[in-house]
Amino acid sequence: MLRQTGKFFALVTVTLMLLAGSALARGHHDLNGNWNLIPTRSNFAGQDTIQTGTITINDREHNITISRNFNFEGTTQDFSYSLSSDGRENSTIRNGKSFTTKAGWEGDTLRVKTTQDGRVTVERFTLNPDGTMTLVVERPDHNVITLLFERK
Repeated sequence: MLRQTGKFFALVTVTLMLLAGSALARGHHDLNGNWNLIPTRSNFAGQDTIQTGTITINDREHNITISRNFNFEGTTQDFSYSLSSDGRENSTIRNGKSFTTKAGWEGDTLRVKTTQDGRVTVERFTLNPDGTMTLVVERPDHNVITLLFERK
């Protein structure tokens, strides 16, 4: 009887772990897709206002690709870049500058850490209950920016 109880407990534990893992993965894939910035609901913390912006996220089998395109108010300049990560730190050279990035999940939050010239920028992407996505950007010597996006 004791052996059967132990087997039952082990089976229940494994089943719960599998269900929790699949629920967590499903939450990660909910960020996949194209997102449009909602400038009127974003907090630029005194920094240049982004007039329009889009983000595309694709997390597939631990390979995460994030593409961004932002247009800043009062300029004719676009800012766009893309990163692809498999969870390991990757080095990249863009516009003659070298930097490293690492993307990964902290619970239901996609975290991207970029290091350039010893300065670390952290971006956190989170899905909100109303279906919008929040991007929080923390950069050295800058106030924290909070951007809100809706699905395209």
